[in-house]
Amino acid sequence: MKMKRKFFFTGIIFLLLFFSCDTNCVFENNTELPKHIWDVNNKILFEVSIDDTVSYHNLYITVRNAGLYSYANLFILISTRFPNGVVVKDTVNCILADEKGQWKVSGLGDILDNQIPWKQKIKFPIKGKYIFEYEQGMRHSQIPFIMDVGLRIEKAT
Repeated sequence: MKMKRKFFFTGIIFLLLFFSCDTNCVFENNTELPKHIWDVNNKILFEVSIDDTVSYHNLYITVRNAGLYSYANLFILISTRFPNGVVVKDTVNCILADEKGQWKVSGLGDILDNQIPWKQKIKFPIKGKYIFEYEQGMRHSQIPFIMDVGLRIEKAT
């Protein structure tokens, strides 16, 4: 029994070290949705301090949904507030399943983790705090089985 426990903890430590060594990641944060329902009035904010205006970056939307989610996609309306106050709006169609209804990613049990490319090889033009505001843009006011959504920014390679 002690040997199994030792292997278990060694495996956990290895996984933590492996996943924490992501040197390209500039920002990553996920927000859990209450009761795994995304209400149209629940706007999600991510505040990111950017100092690097020289390097190219990739931006990703992360979506964790349950297998019971009944749509093949998720529309997210994104407002980006630049440090100088300018706001740019974007609508992103996050494709979660193919035309046959098969999920695009596999998951652990009934939980699916999606990383959807949003903007690739962009430069941030101004140093300072950027605010990314997400709201769901589906036709229904409440979207069940969306567990959390997030933003990942990494240096492009």
